[in-house]
Amino acid sequence: MNIILLSGGSGKRLWPLSNDVRSKQFIKIFKNEDGTYESMVQRMYGKIKKIDSDATVTIATSKSQISAIHNQIGTEVGISVEPCRRDTFPAIALATAYLVDVMGVDPNEPVVVCPVDPYVEDDYFEALKKLSDQAAKGEANLVLMGIEPTYPSEKYGYIIPKTKDDTSDVETFKEKPTVEVAKDYISKGALWNGGVFAYKLSYVLKRAHELIDFTDYQDLFSKYETLEKISFDYAVVEKEDKIQVLRFAGEWKDLGTWNTLTEAMTENVVGKGIMNDNCEGVHILNELNVPIIAMGLHDVVISASPEGILVSDKEQSSYIKPYVDGIDQQIMFAEKSWGSYQVMDVEPTAMTIKVILNPGHSMNYHSHKNRDEVWVVLSGTGRTVVDGMEQNIAPGDVITMSAGCRHTVFADTELKLVEIQLGSDISVEDKQKFELE
Repeated sequence: MNIILLSGGSGKRLWPLSNDVRSKQFIKIFKNEDGTYESMVQRMYGKIKKIDSDATVTIATSKSQISAIHNQIGTEVGISVEPCRRDTFPAIALATAYLVDVMGVDPNEPVVVCPVDPYVEDDYFEALKKLSDQAAKGEANLVLMGIEPTYPSEKYGYIIPKTKDDTSDVETFKEKPTVEVAKDYISKGALWNGGVFAYKLSYVLKRAHELIDFTDYQDLFSKYETLEKISFDYAVVEKEDKIQVLRFAGEWKDLGTWNTLTEAMTENVVGKGIMNDNCEGVHILNELNVPIIAMGLHDVVISASPEGILVSDKEQSSYIKPYVDGIDQQIMFAEKSWGSYQVMDVEPTAMTIKVILNPGHSMNYHSHKNRDEVWVVLSGTGRTVVDGMEQNIAPGDVITMSAGCRHTVFADTELKLVEIQLGSDISVEDKQKFELE
């Protein structure tokens, strides 16, 4: 089975756990049997591989998410990188070309496209397999998953099938309606359009070549910034007559707000948190190493991270985006392919950061023009290379690097450092990478 997972967005509606480089799909809130937590992308990838261990999974995403993807699910997953945002049709066309030209998948094979972040159970992944199998038959150019509505939603478009069979030709599509109109659609057998569909790779490649002048994946990638912003629905779905819909009646939730996210949580407290018996419908999600106490609250979400603290009525939390847009601060936490970092303190001429490197990983060999740096080893072992000189490091060691000095660090075990940046012009752009000789 070939699957393209669409992973976009900045996730501002789930601030402060999400930010410009950590979208909602990377927040670890789902508890495993061993007591650890996993994110939406980890959960989605793991369940796909459970259903089909040989599945070819490609994530269509932006450059800013690559490090988090590698950190959470490793480097074996395929990644189709969008150079810039151009809506869903260019993204899907690029990922389709990636599968054929880079991964070497036969153009006659089907592929399933779906969002990376819905909350679903095992039956959803079985349905993805059925969707792929139906597309392989070639009875229709597109096969959509139609989700049985659980309430008259204004958030989704609707698919009107011709019959009530499990697989049916599509009569028509309806845009996002009012609640009253949605009730009417549902009474006529309408299904939610959750943006999940399958097709043969050759079909979308043909459509892409009709709309875009390109030769192969590399050519399309190089021209990406010049492409028109256009949705897949507008470019392909609305102009296609041969479309089928496959019904899905299992659990399917869009966890796009704190209200819907907390509904899917199996426990009320993640992280350090305490609430008294007078609390009802309260969830605490705390990434800080200090406790949160809640008393006598009802239907409230409390969320804390290095980015900030949110205390909100759950219904009101869906209106958070314009307030987050008004906050102007640097990224305070990020996952990288080699580990993670958290900003601990910011001064006019200094910044203190806690860095965690995963075993066997290293930073790029790099230098900074406008700042000095000091590393203090807190725990773990590894080695540094500073201007070509290598030395082993252990807890308590201090490494000093002047501006212009080339440096990197390798972790033998999990390695925790405090990095102190010193300078009058500290910036993430002040970094030059080099090959390590």
